[in-house]
Amino acid sequence: MQKIFIRLIIFLITTFIIGVFFIALNKSSIYDTKGLVGQKLTNFKLNHLSENRVIIEKDLKKNNFTLINFWASWCGPCRDEHPFLIKLGNEKNLKLIGVNFKDNKQNAINFLNDYGNPYDELTKDNLGKQSVNFGIYGIPESILVDKDLVILEKFIGPISEKDFYYIIKTIRQ
Repeated sequence: MQKIFIRLIIFLITTFIIGVFFIALNKSSIYDTKGLVGQKLTNFKLNHLSENRVIIEKDLKKNNFTLINFWASWCGPCRDEHPFLIKLGNEKNLKLIGVNFKDNKQNAINFLNDYGNPYDELTKDNLGKQSVNFGIYGIPESILVDKDLVILEKFIGPISEKDFYYIIKTIRQ
């Protein structure tokens, strides 16, 4: 009787493990956050990089459009997209918020002194925990929102020329 019980337990455990394995195989391994488009940003709260204040939702509602850009001084692709951000910084209908991601504050300031500062507001996410709330899993990434805090587009990777013209077209309509 005891042997039958042990065999039954082993069979059930093995069946469970194999079942979990096959279920996992059918799931997509691609992490896609494009599903955020059309959703509303909630609980927006980021600490300013150098001032003792917090940027919150009401700060975003003051503009028709806001581009939230996650970047770091140590990020090579961030340097590639920076000229586009400088150009976007000149747009009257767009506010740029830079989120410095897992970076040293002085390195970030040096980067902006060397390449230019396109941002209207500079915030920080030293541990990367706040960025998870935005669906960020790598940098650079950017999120374009309207004044109602609805996500219009999410840009994964550096802003390209095509992305730049999409943003311009969207904010000038």
